[in-house]
Amino acid sequence: MTVPLAVSQWVQGEATNFDQLRGKVVLVEVFQVNCPGCFLYSLPQAIDLHQRYAEQGLAVLGVATAFEDFDKNNLVNLRLLLEKCEVVGETRRALQEYGQLRNGLWPYRIPFPVAMDCLLKVEEPVTEQTVDDFIRQKLPDISRQSADYQQIRLRIRDYLQTLEYRAETFERFALQGTPSHILVDKQGILRACRFGEFSELESLIRQLLAE
Repeated sequence: MTVPLAVSQWVQGEATNFDQLRGKVVLVEVFQVNCPGCFLYSLPQAIDLHQRYAEQGLAVLGVATAFEDFDKNNLVNLRLLLEKCEVVGETRRALQEYGQLRNGLWPYRIPFPVAMDCLLKVEEPVTEQTVDDFIRQKLPDISRQSADYQQIRLRIRDYLQTLEYRAETFERFALQGTPSHILVDKQGILRACRFGEFSELESLIRQLLAE
């Protein structure tokens, strides 16, 4: 079985998790409120997939996470999005630039359940092991023999020291950023976990629905 989602609360829809959705194909869209690409591409795609495949056995869930910009990627702004279609920060700026706002609002309403990721306050200091773990998970192709390896380590250490919280679902699935897509089959087995563009997502969903 796939590890469960770890959320602080379901802000929209009924509380659920993979074990309760056995027999369905489950798509989890992981996004940040302050993430332009999430609103320009992945969330509209998820809404479209929900509308076309829900009756065939697809369950779409949204998880709002936060690994940066904690003043914007928070529960207050998530509620504004879900209740009023209001967007903030870089998301608002980018949607305005691309002409994607209607009367100042995002022209979509998310129709599926949405939760806030479980954010844990970071208490422990950043160590060399912390940096090593980050590189192993997020930058596995970086070579220790690289001429700028030590500079990269210093930048990572500086970045980690700015983090106020750890997002548990984000870390459980070793996600690299947002938007990310988690796809679980009818037996509750993880079949895909992808960051960014996922052009073959629909074809894979159709394949899993047919299994």
